[in-house]
Amino acid sequence: MNTATGSGGEEAVLEELDREECLRLVAPGGVGRVAFNDGEGPAVIPVNYVMDDGAVLFRTAIAGRLNTVLRTALRGAQVRIAFEVDRIDEERHEGWSVMLRGGARQLSDEECATVARVRPWPGGERGAHIRMVPTEISGRRIHH
Repeated sequence: MNTATGSGGEEAVLEELDREECLRLVAPGGVGRVAFNDGEGPAVIPVNYVMDDGAVLFRTAIAGRLNTVLRTALRGAQVRIAFEVDRIDEERHEGWSVMLRGGARQLSDEECATVARVRPWPGGERGAHIRMVPTEISGRRIHH
């Protein structure tokens, strides 16, 4: 474990989180960041998400960069992405971060009718429903 001095002078501990704790932390949904290669290099975008049966669900614009990458993949193929969620207390120098990696794909209209609803914060059309099933899950927490 690594240590650092926090705002109050006490040593902080960096702890590796197990899979169960990572899933517990991301389970409530909220805002996360999707990392993917948009053809010009790495890109990261924030999205509203929910967890549904162990998978991350989020929506994006039909004409958005991520959806364009998914549409150009071979039919039925998944595109590898990373998904990150964190909560940081800058004043206390504490927080956690969880990263999930796996294949993402667009949901069909039939699938959209049967999964949990994602309510994006921004206005405008977010007609592409994306599902990412994590194959790798890791996380860290820093605390005093």
